[in-house]
Amino acid sequence: MNNVSRPRLALGLLLAMFSTHVRAAAPAWSADLGDGTFRNPILHADYSDPDAIRVGDDYWLTASSFSHVPGLPILHSRDLVNWELVGHALPRLVPEDVFRTPQHGKGVWAPAIRHHAGKFWIYYPDPDFGIYVVIATDPRGPWSAPVLVHGGRGLIDPCPLWDDDGRVYLVHGWAASRANIKNVLTLLELDATGTKIIDDFGWIINGNKLPNYTTLEGPKLYKRNGWYYIFAPAGGVKPGWQSVFRAKNIRGPYADRIVLAQGKSPVNGPHQGALVDTPSGESWFLHFQDVDAYGRIVHLQPVKWVDDWPLMGTGVATGAAKGEPVLTHRKPNVGSALVAGPILEPATSDEFNAPALGLQWQWQGNPGADWVSLTAKPGALRLFAEPEPKPGNLYDSPALLLQKFPALEFNATAVLDVTTAAQTGLIVFGYDYAWIGVRDGRLVQVTVMNAMGKPVATGKTAADKISGPVHLRVDVAAGGKCRFSYSLDGKAFTPLGEPFTANVGRWVGAKVGLFAAGAAGTSADYDAFLVGSTAK
Repeated sequence: MNNVSRPRLALGLLLAMFSTHVRAAAPAWSADLGDGTFRNPILHADYSDPDAIRVGDDYWLTASSFSHVPGLPILHSRDLVNWELVGHALPRLVPEDVFRTPQHGKGVWAPAIRHHAGKFWIYYPDPDFGIYVVIATDPRGPWSAPVLVHGGRGLIDPCPLWDDDGRVYLVHGWAASRANIKNVLTLLELDATGTKIIDDFGWIINGNKLPNYTTLEGPKLYKRNGWYYIFAPAGGVKPGWQSVFRAKNIRGPYADRIVLAQGKSPVNGPHQGALVDTPSGESWFLHFQDVDAYGRIVHLQPVKWVDDWPLMGTGVATGAAKGEPVLTHRKPNVGSALVAGPILEPATSDEFNAPALGLQWQWQGNPGADWVSLTAKPGALRLFAEPEPKPGNLYDSPALLLQKFPALEFNATAVLDVTTAAQTGLIVFGYDYAWIGVRDGRLVQVTVMNAMGKPVATGKTAADKISGPVHLRVDVAAGGKCRFSYSLDGKAFTPLGEPFTANVGRWVGAKVGLFAAGAAGTSADYDAFLVGSTAK
């Protein structure tokens, strides 16, 4: 069914005959302190397994996106601190039919982005199908359709290297959940097109033979000063560390060193990421930290080379081979013209005035063409209702329009104008989820615990039906503590329901967004979705 054939909204459930717009408060998070320094994380959002490169004066970053659509986010920066979300390399997931329904925790795992021969290349793994590559001349897109480079289960975390002699290599890890193999890294050789395997050199690093190593994964392959380097984390996502391996021959043998660990810092992990440089010759390392409901947020560490080994974080100043993450630091030296550049962060708020959804939005599966319209009512988002996969449970609905938590503390306000959907609202989503909105014409707050199994629903219904536009809000405090409220005038907000603690999803943090559920032909109109800071 297309948008034109959808019936007009029934007058009986009109919440308003006009649009109400309000403006977002200050950005929910900014890493740039405005004085030539920055604070970590540089991205306080769930950009898991980040990889980045520099091409000229521009930095480009991508990250895991699992089963969320669109996938493979593309972020741009000029200084490694201020980042904008500028596109996605994967508009829809493949195989198409598999990802029409949510595949929690599956899909796009840790990717690698590189620039070679005037093209941008992203190699990404799907642990159930194999290693794919997408290619573009402009990282903002369009990107090619995915090409399966190496089929098989359990192949994860690929990274290519075009060597000086023209040969092309690819290193990858293994997922025990699919292949019953882990803690080892494999080296392959590709043909000149970078799309076919021509040799398999087997395991070049075996973490099982290294003391205390578990879950060696996330390799990134580099060459510098005649040395081959593999940067790879080990020890697990939350308690682990970052190691570096080096050899004069790409097939080894490799010496190893732990270069970054939590130590006495509050930054657990620290986990896999990317080595980048600046035009001035500095080196920096981006990595993630797993912070539960907030997902895997991105940090930036200084790097100094001594005897062709990298010192990271506090090791740059102290000379310690095993550095700890820094919390604040001077910004990278990318040239005086850029040091005082604009303060940026990935978009969050959306007033739905553009002809397309903002890049911050993702679905839980490949979307249908008739799930949403931004033209049916100019200046508003119309969500067409989709049925719940299971009565009373939205966990496996692909038609949830969500975005990442953007800060430790923030609020999100959705301005609901009209609805004929059986239920619609503002949702905080994870293994458990909660929402505030309208069900059968009444304001409700619903909490669904244990969403993967038998749902246990709690919540509260407001006494009276509403007759005007309603502002739906969630205030998120440290620890993911959520408080829902509503307002009929956009000024005075009334709490509804009990506090809710946001929960993680499968390999991802909690998300916040909108939904509409009910019979075909019903819908909900939203005039705005506004995110602001509540930090004191």
